[in-house]
Amino acid sequence: MALTLRFESGTVRVVSDDDSDLPEPLAELDYLETDERSGGYRAPAFRYADLRRALDDAGWDYCDQVLDTEPLDLSTQYQLREYQQDAVDAWRGADSRGVIQLPTGAGKTVVAIAAMAALGVPTLVVVPTIDLLNQWRRELEVEFDVPIGQFGGGEQRQERITVSTYDSAYLKADDIGGQFGLVVFDEVHHLGSEGYQEIARLLAAPARLGLTATFERPDGAHDRIEELVGPKIYELGVDDLAGEHLAAYDIRRIELSLTSEERERYEEAQGTFVDYLKRSGISMQRGSDYQELVKRSGRDPEAREALLAKQRARRIVREADEKVVELADIFDRHREDRIIVFTASTELVYRLSERFLLPAMTNETGAAERREILERFRSGEYSRVVTANVLDEGVDVPDANVAVLLAGSGSEREFTQRLGRVLRPKSDGSRALLYELVSAETAEERVADRRR
Repeated sequence: MALTLRFESGTVRVVSDDDSDLPEPLAELDYLETDERSGGYRAPAFRYADLRRALDDAGWDYCDQVLDTEPLDLSTQYQLREYQQDAVDAWRGADSRGVIQLPTGAGKTVVAIAAMAALGVPTLVVVPTIDLLNQWRRELEVEFDVPIGQFGGGEQRQERITVSTYDSAYLKADDIGGQFGLVVFDEVHHLGSEGYQEIARLLAAPARLGLTATFERPDGAHDRIEELVGPKIYELGVDDLAGEHLAAYDIRRIELSLTSEERERYEEAQGTFVDYLKRSGISMQRGSDYQELVKRSGRDPEAREALLAKQRARRIVREADEKVVELADIFDRHREDRIIVFTASTELVYRLSERFLLPAMTNETGAAERREILERFRSGEYSRVVTANVLDEGVDVPDANVAVLLAGSGSEREFTQRLGRVLRPKSDGSRALLYELVSAETAEERVADRRR
């Protein structure tokens, strides 16, 4: 009996030339299911490499028609740093599957381009933002002498090397899943969301590379990413590269008191929240606990009041008056420095922008205006910017040497991403500096302590 493998709508279809049942041990594969409607068997596309390996191990002849690809002659002019070459070697040694974790500014894109050149197969690069889509396309057009396709940002054009947003890849994966031998997931932690996981499931690409500065997710979804892309096979942290490939840095944590009026409002709101947790049995020890509270708030008035109280408490500590006073002092101390101020809300960005006459960048800032602000920051016309979230990832941020964390979510991922924005090596060898402003004797302080 001979078998034929074909890609069909996000699956690998297995048919035999005589319609007989699958032989052992293939029939025992839990991901291979009988297709009662069209005959034969089907496996999720992402299991293609596993299925092919099982067939080879069993010694069965098969005709592989899954990938409609031709080899590519790719070369790169990059001279890889030792750790970048080590990362590529680790990935190749893991059957060209797995996640590479490197800090912001360490050259993850360079590693991916070297991996693409080494493999020489049609490649889909999946990115979370339009800014990253444009950056990747420009980089690939310079590096490789082949047309570069694009899915997203108003364009839908496929080439043997194509860059796509996660949203566009989600819509197209079941159609294009047999046309790429390698898929690169930039900021691969985004793949942990339930919808985006379908992208990886519907693609047959046997070679898979994930790139991130922060792989682990508090909801545990990185376990599913390992199944879809591969395990973390190479990792370096900020401290491994600081002082040589990244700027040396200092972190100054400044604890600030709430005013008496702020303290009264905070204790009242936080008390409402904590009292409900005690009654409900929710511990808030896992990311899913907060989602459970949100779910209950839709049907339980007390849960809704607790959720609103928690939001009020967070806003009080994040926007405390003493933080704004301290920010003014930081500006005075660093008149000659390039400063990025990170906040937790769009409203606070606009307040600080008006108070200190700062260029503001939020999710409401248009792409053209955002590019103009960053270009003026790059040229030195602007020496300070204030933002909420949009500079955390997916944007090529010009050199800055001081970051101020006025407020944030408190997560390790966010902290690492924001620190990375000031770690590009400085021409004068100077150190980068991150200020973390924390409201003392609050939940914000406890979260910061746990992260440290």
